[in-house]
Amino acid sequence: MQGVSATKSANEPDPASKPDVAVDLRSDTVTKPTPEMRRAMAEAEVGDDVYGEDPTVNKLQARAAEIFGREAALFVPSGSMGNLIAIKVWTHHGNEVICEERGHINQYEMASMSAIAGCMPRTTRAPEGILTWDLIAPLIRPKIYYRAQTALISLENTHNMAGGTVYPLEVTEDICDHAHASGLRVHLDGARIFNAAVALGRSVAELTRKSDSVMFCLSKGLGAPVGSMLVGSREFIEKAHILRKLLGGGMRQVGVLAAAGLVALERSPQNLHRDHQNARYLAEGLAQIPGIGIDPKKVQTNIVIFDVRGTGRIAGEISAALGQRKVLAGATDQYAIRMVTHYDVDRSGIDRALATLRSIV
Repeated sequence: MQGVSATKSANEPDPASKPDVAVDLRSDTVTKPTPEMRRAMAEAEVGDDVYGEDPTVNKLQARAAEIFGREAALFVPSGSMGNLIAIKVWTHHGNEVICEERGHINQYEMASMSAIAGCMPRTTRAPEGILTWDLIAPLIRPKIYYRAQTALISLENTHNMAGGTVYPLEVTEDICDHAHASGLRVHLDGARIFNAAVALGRSVAELTRKSDSVMFCLSKGLGAPVGSMLVGSREFIEKAHILRKLLGGGMRQVGVLAAAGLVALERSPQNLHRDHQNARYLAEGLAQIPGIGIDPKKVQTNIVIFDVRGTGRIAGEISAALGQRKVLAGATDQYAIRMVTHYDVDRSGIDRALATLRSIV
């Protein structure tokens, strides 16, 4: 069955296929822990992680570092905290961080780089959300003492608000090479980096090898209930560990969550291709609805953003009407709606969403 985790029975009906259950396409963050995750959580060996004594957390961190080909990793409560920690490691107050205008660190993290890290975002809008060195270079401040200094470049792969677009490997490596030659660091907001890896047919280690630090989420397409990871050099993670505590992220017997993260890390990437197939299926269905604007060929991963201006109605109004009929989606601006596929929604759920939208518009 399309979109169902390998930890679920092939004969087990997906909840989204039932008319009285909502088809939740708001985000892949709404995924529920699989039965295998719940068992692992119940049976997890735990200790005090602030003392470094939780064996399950230690195992998760070691495995994440191994998968990404890095020296060390750190389990953090959220992707936003992971990104903020990385910014604080690589910058000082008064520095600037170059990022794409619609990037998550700029739009959806409560301006924490300014409020807490003391940095300013330096943004530009990139086609399909994909920055190139030609777009970045003009944003780098000259080394004049009375000008704010550029300290960090942040990339987002996949790019959420550009519709789950994927950075080609040669583009990220070109950015990293030029950045390092200019004395700059590169942080990767890789919340959905496993989606990018599946889309490109490459390993996450290969895609991220030249970035100075990487954050990725366990709680999105991988399906864990809580948590994200930072990976990097041992020195970077030692500094990140201190900053996690500073920000209130010191956790105690958190192996019960790390256990689910281990299952997500080992099991879930092999199923992401189904989410991508379902997203393309969804996009192709949307393209057939009068008034909906979308090019299915541009859907690379599990995020589908479509234009509704041709319906003569605004996105918020259509989203509200969908919600009343138990199809959940989110307006991203006045005329755009985002739907995100994940393992808790199968093809029948997507067919329900398409039929409901068609009847509304």
